[in-house]
Amino acid sequence: MIRFGLLGCGRIAKRHSDLLGGNHIEGAKLVAVCDPVRARADGIAAKFGVPASYDIEEFLARKDIDVVSVLTPSGLHPTHVIACARAGKHVVVEKPMALRLQDADDMIRACDVAGVKLFVVKQNRFNVPVVKAREALDAGRFGKLVLGTVRVRWCRDQAYYDQDAWRGTWAYDGGVLSNQASHHIDMLEWFFGDVISVHARAISALVKIETEDTAVATLKFRNGALGIIEATTATRPADLEGSLSILGEKGTVEIAGFAVNQIRHWRFVEELPSDKEVTEKFSVNPPNVYGFGHQAYYQHVVECLVSQRAALVDGLEGRKSLELISALYESIETGHEVALRFEPRLSRLGMVS
Repeated sequence: MIRFGLLGCGRIAKRHSDLLGGNHIEGAKLVAVCDPVRARADGIAAKFGVPASYDIEEFLARKDIDVVSVLTPSGLHPTHVIACARAGKHVVVEKPMALRLQDADDMIRACDVAGVKLFVVKQNRFNVPVVKAREALDAGRFGKLVLGTVRVRWCRDQAYYDQDAWRGTWAYDGGVLSNQASHHIDMLEWFFGDVISVHARAISALVKIETEDTAVATLKFRNGALGIIEATTATRPADLEGSLSILGEKGTVEIAGFAVNQIRHWRFVEELPSDKEVTEKFSVNPPNVYGFGHQAYYQHVVECLVSQRAALVDGLEGRKSLELISALYESIETGHEVALRFEPRLSRLGMVS
C-alpha cells in the first residue's frame, strides 16, 4: 500500500483527496494532509478521517507518508518539492512543475540526489480518447503530420482570481498559458514532437490580474508541421471546451469536450473495423474540466513505484512543456518569434572539410 500525503488543500485538492481518500486508487491511500490555512486542512482531514498538519516540517517528518502530492501555488512548487525530496518522500507535483526553468532543474536534481521519484501531473495524457489517438500516431496512421491545434475556452471570472492573492500573479501563478492551458500545450508537444520556434500574443481581456487571460500562438515543429494555441479564461458565461486537433496526410482526429475527453472527429484514409467502436465508446463529455484522467494517472504512479517502472511524465518530461511555455512568454514580451533550442550555424564539428 502506497501512502500519500497532500501538501496544499485548495481548489485542486478536492480532486486528489476524493480519489485517494475515497479509495478509488488500488494500492494507494490518503494518510495525512497539510495546509497553513487551518480551515482548509481541517475540512479535508475531517472528511476522510486523516490527521491535519499546518506546518510543512511537521508534515514531512511523518514516517507514514511515502509520497507527497504537492498541490500548492505553482511559484511555491520548487521550495516544496525540494523539501519533500530531502525528507526522502517521492513527489507528485501539479502542473506546471515550476515557473522558471532553473527551478525545474533544481527540483529534478534534488530528487535525483535523494533517490526519490518525481511525477508531474499531466492527467489528460491518460484520457482514453487521447490514449487511442496516441496509439494511432504510434501506428503511423496519420502519416505526415500537418497541423496541430489546441483550444482552451474556459470561464474564470474575477471572483475566481480573487479567491487567493497568488492567482494571476507572475510570481506564483502566471496566466492562462502557464496554468489552465499547460496540459493542452503538453499534449500538443507530445503528439507533434520538438518545437523549433513560437510566436505569441496575449491580453488581459476581462479580469484585473497581472498576467493574461487570453493568448494565441503559432508554432513551428521540427518535423515540419505547424501548430496553433488558442487559450482563454474569458469565455462567458461558462466553460466551452478544451480540445486537441491532429491533422495528417492520412487522417484527422479532434478530441474536444470540456477536458479533451470527447472524440468529435475520428477519420482515417485507411479505415479499421475498430474505428467505429472508438467513436461510439469515447464520445462522452466528462462532467467538468478535470475529466477522468486523474484516476488513471494515480494508478500509473502506484504501478511505477511498486514495479520500479519509468514514469510517463517525470521531471525531465515535465520540463519540456515548461520550456515551451517560457518561450511563449518570451515571445509575448518581445513581440518576436522565439527559438526554443540552439542550432549550430558556424560550428565545423562533424562537417567534412
